[in-house]
Amino acid sequence: MKVILTEKITKLGNIGDTVEVKTGFARNYLLPLGKAMRWSRENVALFEAKKAELQARQDAAKKAAESNVDAVKNAKLYMIRQAGDTGQLYGSVSTRDIARMLKEIANVSVESAQVMLGAPIKSVGVFDTKIALHPDVIVPVKIYVAQSQDEIEALVAGKVLTFGTKKVEEEENTPAADADVQSAEQPAEKSDATDAEKTADAE
Repeated sequence: MKVILTEKITKLGNIGDTVEVKTGFARNYLLPLGKAMRWSRENVALFEAKKAELQARQDAAKKAAESNVDAVKNAKLYMIRQAGDTGQLYGSVSTRDIARMLKEIANVSVESAQVMLGAPIKSVGVFDTKIALHPDVIVPVKIYVAQSQDEIEALVAGKVLTFGTKKVEEEENTPAADADVQSAEQPAEKSDATDAEKTADAE
């Protein structure tokens, strides 16, 4: 679908640009949020008539975004999730999850599309991403994902979490435990033999 951008969109174009986008992206995001209008001769003329107003709105949006930079930078984005023995999450952390946490922690509202996460987070660890508060205001942030608050604190301190060690330790300890059992059994067998010898002598 051909649309006219009514504001600057990251990786798409500047205000006033005519661009081709997927129909779903236009209908579900650009058009309902007022970020673009369908291309037509009439809308081209309408855009030109409103260009100054739209530019002023764009400038105000940028200024508002800049006022939220510190809040986003200082937000403690800590997510506690269940994970398996290898650190793989049961599920994932999505852009929607991060946007929701930003609202809860920093009281900054962003769309999930403004969270520049390449792919959902599927393991425990520390992940770098960026929040596009505005196409010209990009803020780098870190996402900490762990199974408990103690693990979160360890990640914040720069420690590396290890997984699967409990299972390895159990496997390593098993032969030793068997040896202890055998050692305990051997004296008993010797004792039984001694008792038998004593009985024979007595007879």
